[in-house]
Amino acid sequence: MADRIKKITGREILNAKGSPTVEAELVTENGFVAVASVPSGTSTGTYEAYALYDGGTRYDGKGTRKACANINGAINDLLKGKTLENQEALDTMMTDLDGTSNKSNLGANAILAVSVAIAKARALSQGKQTFETLTDAKTYKIPHVIATVIAGGAFGLSGLEFEDYLYILHGFDFFSDQLEAIVRLRKQLGKNLEKMFGTVPEDGGALAAPLHSSDEAFDIMLQTAKECGYEKQVDLGIDAAISEQFDQEKKNYHVQAGMTSEELCAYYVSLATKYPLTYLEDCFDENDFDGFELLGKALPNVQNVGDDLFASNIKRLEAYHKVANGLLLKINQIGTVSEAIAAANYAKNHGLDVTVSLRSGETTDDFIADLSVALSTRQIKLGSPVRAERNMKYNRLQYIATVLGV
Repeated sequence: MADRIKKITGREILNAKGSPTVEAELVTENGFVAVASVPSGTSTGTYEAYALYDGGTRYDGKGTRKACANINGAINDLLKGKTLENQEALDTMMTDLDGTSNKSNLGANAILAVSVAIAKARALSQGKQTFETLTDAKTYKIPHVIATVIAGGAFGLSGLEFEDYLYILHGFDFFSDQLEAIVRLRKQLGKNLEKMFGTVPEDGGALAAPLHSSDEAFDIMLQTAKECGYEKQVDLGIDAAISEQFDQEKKNYHVQAGMTSEELCAYYVSLATKYPLTYLEDCFDENDFDGFELLGKALPNVQNVGDDLFASNIKRLEAYHKVANGLLLKINQIGTVSEAIAAANYAKNHGLDVTVSLRSGETTDDFIADLSVALSTRQIKLGSPVRAERNMKYNRLQYIATVLGV
């Protein structure tokens, strides 16, 4: 007989940026305990699910006591005594109780914390690994690593145009080799930038060096890859997060002296011609569908990935999946495990690559590592392996790789 939910408790905890977020603890009738916590993002899209905060002066309005109270009250009352057998059914019960299109009543942060706790508890009660119980897959693949190593853009400390500059790893036979590679690359890049600029500040683990152009960033990244012996197994990528730099009135982008969609597309093409730039994420505003299509036609063999464009939302995917060839999957954008899985499956069924991603305001919860393996996604984006909230995911992937023998 399937185990049942005995009690769910919500707590306010701090994320990696020192801001409040939500943790849920689920206890089953058979005595299993699952704990889950959810991240928050710095650059958030218009179409993301609604994270409920308290307002007022406490934590500058970002307290999560209201969301936690919803877990302790309405959600616990709703799910207490229910079996853990069907993730989608439990998620649907919570979204129906919320009654809004963006989970703004109970809060997506509250609903997601419970949803992940359910997924973990179900695996515990079945004596299985979490990734084994998320889908009906019979075989699994460890994803390739994407890591942000240089920070820039609207939220960065440097003068760089785009938010994140990424190493895109490929061609490794074992995950342990990937892990060693990204650790070596990040350390050597730090040493090289320190030689150039002295002490370099970090932004979420990425290096916020005073570089002045994408060319400068790419040159030092490629130099570092060559020094480490990985030049054939490392490509380059950017997360432009360009919605933050879009002028709605002028319909242009605050890149260099200002660019139209056509000019920005041409700039991406010039970079991809000069460098092994194979991954381009959120390179146009979330509603600039023409820009995404332009890029797809100009660079058909490059990953043209939608983050804010899709917001991990199957309705956005249904409407706009033809304008990009990749989905960035962030579970807190949509707010339940089952909806995230549905979005990933829809994307894959329509020819899009899927990349699972963490958020800047992460916690030490490692669930997304299991999710990525369960979905056999092409990649996982985890950031630089220099902070605990990132390394928990890397370490979980390393463990899963040993379980799978890969």
